[in-house]
Amino acid sequence: MAPSQMPILVVDDDPGFRQLLEAILKAEGYQVHSAAKVAEARKQILAVPYGLIVSDLKLPDGDGLDVQKWVNEHRAGTPFVLITGFGSVPTAVEAMKRGALDYLEKPLRSPDELRRLVRRAETLREAEPEVVEPAGPGVTPGMCPRAVARDPRMLHIYGLLEKVAPTPATVLLLGESGVGKEVIARCIHAHSKRAQGPFIAVNCAALAPTLVESELFGHEKGAYTGAESRREGVFERARAGTLFLDEIGELDASLQAKLLRVLQEKSFERLGGSETLTTDVRIIAATNRDLRAAVEARQFRTDLFYRLNTFPIEIPPLRDRPADIDALAEFFVERAAQELEKPALRLAEESRFVLRAWSWPGNVRELENVLARAAILADDFIRPEHLALGASPPAADMPSGPSTVKQMERSLIEAALERHGGNRTHAARELGISLRTLQYRLKEYGINR
Repeated sequence: MAPSQMPILVVDDDPGFRQLLEAILKAEGYQVHSAAKVAEARKQILAVPYGLIVSDLKLPDGDGLDVQKWVNEHRAGTPFVLITGFGSVPTAVEAMKRGALDYLEKPLRSPDELRRLVRRAETLREAEPEVVEPAGPGVTPGMCPRAVARDPRMLHIYGLLEKVAPTPATVLLLGESGVGKEVIARCIHAHSKRAQGPFIAVNCAALAPTLVESELFGHEKGAYTGAESRREGVFERARAGTLFLDEIGELDASLQAKLLRVLQEKSFERLGGSETLTTDVRIIAATNRDLRAAVEARQFRTDLFYRLNTFPIEIPPLRDRPADIDALAEFFVERAAQELEKPALRLAEESRFVLRAWSWPGNVRELENVLARAAILADDFIRPEHLALGASPPAADMPSGPSTVKQMERSLIEAALERHGGNRTHAARELGISLRTLQYRLKEYGINR
């Protein structure tokens, strides 16, 4: 269907913003209808088979979730996009769980955001029944080309990074190992005013206390056995740049005091030296520990914690953002296909179930490693037998104990149907399979909904 033939409904009671969306869409050749209330939207949804419905969250007689519910009940399968304001990420997550194609944040950052969503809606509308297009490809945030995100919470985090990167603020990244804290730290540096300076990363947990002190502050010749010459520490080498202190929660108590002094006074001495040196670095710290709990347990200095906690960002684990599992998996497989010169390499449908079912204790790093190995073993489709998932426990939706792929698949289907109130179209979209395939699986497993 040509773009000009696809009708789109815009639901928003703000005339200015509604007219902006209408103008963008009409310029692309689409038929655009509008409504200012839930009641108006319901009438139009019944009258016209829309190719896309875009609705604001706050409306005079209800909200965007009411519109989405009406769409699910009366026009199941119609792509739906929710418009949210700043701070409404939980509502966007709820809309995504109910099968929304995506969400837009108000104010609109760029017309391209809307154009991209419309193109995805077109793809869904024109796709053959067996084409899998569960929720669109992952988004590579413009400021972070090494990152791929689809989950609303991660997209919200990248929005925060755009705001904090140009400032001199100290950033504290919180999250489990493997969620991508160093990737995010490098994004901040690349878009800071120090981007032309060095980016130096130090893993505070990987070195003995004496070596950490030497690594941070440097040492003079003869400062300790084996110190045969003077060595600059990272506070000198990172001057005019960014210093990334990973696993900051593992610092020895004595080093915490020395680090606090550097942050407060911008000065330090090399190990074994008496000369006071100055430094000019931006600090980005990261930890997988609960630093507040460590402070209460007197394992981490309160004053250092508050010095580091200027702009905290908590990165959710991969198991809590299933939309990112699909997006990242596609990204890693596509990259591996290029590197290994295997153009036919793809994820098999059943492998998607397995990846979504796993709890990923190693997070993004583990997913990347699993798929890198699988890509070497597979010739065309990456199947479950190629996925070396070790002893990782299954995700919360899965039954305890040993499970076959079929058992995992059945459990995931039942959980998806439960989340979507039995709506097969939206369950299929979440699972990443076609409606025809889902109906076949329901019959195969004797699931009657």
